[in-house]
Amino acid sequence: MKVNEIRDLSAEELNQKLASLKEELFNLRFQLATGQLENPMRIKEVKKTIARIKTVQTEKANA
Repeated sequence: MKVNEIRDLSAEELNQKLASLKEELFNLRFQLATGQLENPMRIKEVKKTIARIKTVQTEKANA
C-alpha cells in the first residue's frame, strides 16, 4: 500500500487497516514458526505498511 493511498484514508479506516495488518502479521509469524510460510517477504511488506500507517496517524495528530 502506497503512502498516498494511506493518507487518503480517514482516521477510522486507518485504525481498521492497522488492526487487520497486525492480525495478518501475527498469522504470518505463526506460519513461519510452523514452517508453512510460502512467501517470507510478506512479513517485511506488512511491517513496512504498519510503520507507514503509524507515521500517517502521527502526522495527522500533529497537524
